[in-house]
Amino acid sequence: MKSIFKKTQQITLLLFGFVLVFAQQKMKIPNDVAFYMEINGKQLNKKINWDKFNPFLKEITQKNNKKDKDTKDKPSWNDFSKTGIKYDATQYHYGTFNDSVQSYTAHFILDNKEKFLEFINSTKKKGLEISKKNKYSYVDIDDDIFVAWNGDRAVLSVINYNKPHKDDWTEEVVVDSAMAVVDSTAAVVDSAYAEEAEKPFDYKEEIQYLKEDIQSLKQNIKENNSEIAKIQKDIKYLEKHHEYPKEKKGATDTQYSENEAEVAGAPEKEEDMENEEYAVDSDYQKEMDSIRIEKFKVVRKLAEDSFDKYFNSNLDLEVPSQMVAFRDANSDVFVYTDYGKIVNEGIYGRTMKRLEFTQFLQKAYNSNSSYNLYFDKDKVKLVNNYQHKDANVQKSVADVYKGKKNKKLTALINDKSIGYYAVNINGAKSFDMIYSLFKDLGDAEYQKEVELMMETMKIVLDEEAIAKIAPGNGIFVLNELKSKKVDYTDYDYDEDYNEKEIKKTKDIMVPNFVFAFATENEGYWNRVFNLLITNKNTAKNFTKNGEFYSFKDKKDSGYLDQLFFTVKDGVVYLTTSTENIIPKDQSEVSKKWAKESAKYPLSGRLNIQKLLVGMEKEFKSTSEKKTLDLLRKNIGEVNYKTEVKGESIETEMDYNIKDLSENSLMYFFDLFDDIYKIMEEPEKTLKTL
Repeated sequence: MKSIFKKTQQITLLLFGFVLVFAQQKMKIPNDVAFYMEINGKQLNKKINWDKFNPFLKEITQKNNKKDKDTKDKPSWNDFSKTGIKYDATQYHYGTFNDSVQSYTAHFILDNKEKFLEFINSTKKKGLEISKKNKYSYVDIDDDIFVAWNGDRAVLSVINYNKPHKDDWTEEVVVDSAMAVVDSTAAVVDSAYAEEAEKPFDYKEEIQYLKEDIQSLKQNIKENNSEIAKIQKDIKYLEKHHEYPKEKKGATDTQYSENEAEVAGAPEKEEDMENEEYAVDSDYQKEMDSIRIEKFKVVRKLAEDSFDKYFNSNLDLEVPSQMVAFRDANSDVFVYTDYGKIVNEGIYGRTMKRLEFTQFLQKAYNSNSSYNLYFDKDKVKLVNNYQHKDANVQKSVADVYKGKKNKKLTALINDKSIGYYAVNINGAKSFDMIYSLFKDLGDAEYQKEVELMMETMKIVLDEEAIAKIAPGNGIFVLNELKSKKVDYTDYDYDEDYNEKEIKKTKDIMVPNFVFAFATENEGYWNRVFNLLITNKNTAKNFTKNGEFYSFKDKKDSGYLDQLFFTVKDGVVYLTTSTENIIPKDQSEVSKKWAKESAKYPLSGRLNIQKLLVGMEKEFKSTSEKKTLDLLRKNIGEVNYKTEVKGESIETEMDYNIKDLSENSLMYFFDLFDDIYKIMEEPEKTLKTL
């Protein structure tokens, strides 16, 4: 019996050991990841029309290659739908931020290695050889872009490295926690990655590195030579004339006095100076190239380290559960962002330390957000879930979003309105949210003083009385945009640059809107408005006519030349027209909008098509007018709503499209393609002339 128990125990331990081994083989994403994204290729690939998308990408790349002299001989890829990447598989992307390194990494699954190699060879620099490792191959397609692959996986890594320097503001030396360059092979120790044993010196590998350095230097020499030549022209001219060329009034070229011309001779023509060759400053060139080579070796070693870890794992990514807590398997794209890390760490964190109320800002930004993006048939939907990392702060924020309804405000919504934004929050709870952000911010030495200050604020501020002035219900309704002619002064100059005024007129679009919010203290607002019409400084522009107070701009040349104020039945109104406060008859559609605006803490709607109709006078050129006509025919409507969902604040934004494209993804492509063609028309016209 004891023997059987012992064997069972051994087998259990052995199996448990295997589980641990396989668990350790997973590739953990770095600890300093602040951005994570998953692309649901299984769904998204079905929505892409490659027959439209591929020719467009081909045209763009060919045009860019023609503009880039260094890549004019490089063949462009013909079929982006067949790059060897398995588009119907999930893609994983993430970004890291620390004091010296910012990186972006993307993981792909391959379905055709040979096709992928063809694609890589068409993308990389001409003559650059591919580096082969034990379990993968890789190549740098640019100084900071690296691609690695094996039989069925590929990784793209974009790395930016900036060597830390002394922080003059804080008088402290910033330590490069990411890496330290050691010996001629630029071996790197990175605190963000696991340390590896130093490899023995391999002269063949070093020769390969040096060959790659030569290729990189050749690419950079042309850029440096151009700038150096320009500076040397200035030096040569200063040595000869002891001053810069003098400017002639009303002209952009240069002119010199007759005496100077006799002594020094006429200056060389600009065309001749451009064609003149100058010797490159070799010391400067060597210094710049040395810096660039050092930086390249650092980022290449970082890329190699990350590739080694991934291809030595079981090729599965291990993502912390909190990053994917709000991921929806049905969404096309999922994104997680850690605003706390982005704002409070690395170079951004050092910037924050220089600001006032540093600890308050760091605590306020200490949050994360998750986004699920859906490309549906008739709309694009984006759902955001916001969470503060401090549970107490999160609770106080959620309490703010639990307000009361107010039907008097929703009655202002009508069918003809361009859009609205409604707020139904708990104003009194806003104070609790502010207190929770300030709580525990003081250093240990001053913690008691901070707590005492917060308690004093609570005593001095009568939160209930303040909340009655504006409980938290409000709405902004944009009804229309009206055209208005205004006078303005322009300036012109004669040949001697004497300034003269010119009176002109132009059309501007003036918004017709109403902003209203609830109040439980009408007397307070009436006293405020009465003060505006009795104070000698403000009475010049403020008057009262009946129940309305009004503000009038004497110049009558602005977008808001007249505003009306009043308080009526527990609502404060601010409007451009007194008619706006009268409720209009609502159709079934506007009744639905009103119901939703009362239901959610935050909600809104914007009819972009109506907005563009009102802004047509702002578009002047032929291409702008064509673009406007295109947008008016195809642009949609935006709807927005926010509410408390479980342990997060959830915001949903829907963009309803015109049902002319296959789906909302291709709708954006079709729209962009048409705009691109309009922008290309002037260039094509010039070529035919």
